[in-house]
Amino acid sequence: MPLHPQAKELLDRRAALRFPDNRDVTPDAARANARAVKAAIPSDQEPVGEISERSIPGPVGEIPIRIYRPTTDGPHPLIMLFHGGGWVIGDLDTEDSMSRGLVNRVNAVLVSVDYRMAPEHKFPAAPEDCYAATVWAVENADELGVDASKIAISGTSAGGNLSAAVAQMARDRKGPSIKHQVLFCPVIDMEFERPSVIANAEGYGLTTEGMKWFWDQYIGSDGDGHNPYASVIRAKDLSGLPDATVIAAEYDPLLDEAADYAASLKAAGNNVTYTEYKGMNHGFNGSFGLIDAALEACEEASARILASFDK
Repeated sequence: MPLHPQAKELLDRRAALRFPDNRDVTPDAARANARAVKAAIPSDQEPVGEISERSIPGPVGEIPIRIYRPTTDGPHPLIMLFHGGGWVIGDLDTEDSMSRGLVNRVNAVLVSVDYRMAPEHKFPAAPEDCYAATVWAVENADELGVDASKIAISGTSAGGNLSAAVAQMARDRKGPSIKHQVLFCPVIDMEFERPSVIANAEGYGLTTEGMKWFWDQYIGSDGDGHNPYASVIRAKDLSGLPDATVIAAEYDPLLDEAADYAASLKAAGNNVTYTEYKGMNHGFNGSFGLIDAALEACEEASARILASFDK
């Protein structure tokens, strides 16, 4: 189907703000511009029971986190959320709407992680921070009021990449037992050979050249972009991973790699649901109140998380 009118309207509103391309400014300026766009075109924020912020110990210094709580008494399941932004931009506000939506539908405590970002902190800083935060949450389950036997991880774009990486790290390091991973429009592979990176190269928000720039910032000139905690599809073994919900968008350069990862997870024996949202573009799922499909994606992800918790 053609690009959905709601997605097109949102793209047009963003374009009208006339911010420069990330590649033409410094990373700090790109971050400031992303915050300005979000402020100019806010998405809906569902009320939740309580929101607090604190810092926790990380591999190198403190990691800021935001804790969302439902209105009900605990203990609750735990969702770890890692925001998107190409590992370069974004913060605790980036996926605020999705965080609230998941809290309300899963009746869970959600911990959003403000991991170290590139290019100041290149790979593997981000996944190491996200893994460390997940371990901390499990070790402090009583303080958080969560049931550490019911853990899900989630993220959009680079956050989906980090969720996939943390799922592999937890398995490889015999760490927390994660029940479910939700990957919204995830970054999966450093290579740019799949058809969607050409078909959806520009005109739909995230561009192929923009994604290459993000990878350059993240990996650097001497980094290993084929490391399976970066290009997650390149893991030698994808078996024994949490149940997965992979949500993709028809007009996303990353469409095909998301589909390939879902297929690879399933072929390795994992429980996987893959949904391509027709007419949508990259990151649509965060646009609560602006794109109806954002709420649909949240409801789908929540139902899948709950099904894994009920096993």
